[in-house]
Amino acid sequence: MWRQVQIILDKRGKSVYWLSKQTGIPNNTLYQYKNNGVDPTFKVVCKIADALNVSIDSLREK
Repeated sequence: MWRQVQIILDKRGKSVYWLSKQTGIPNNTLYQYKNNGVDPTFKVVCKIADALNVSIDSLREK
């Protein structure tokens, strides 16, 4: 999932810090998803999708 999030962030010129501020998810938690492959809960995925203004489906790995 994180690969898709990173692609969207890069296209928009946004950072993980920005995403943290938009979602209220701690920076450290987001980096756990990014660097350690930790899977977020459904609730967290919804927050990320809302912050990025995308559908949950667009965050799925292909």
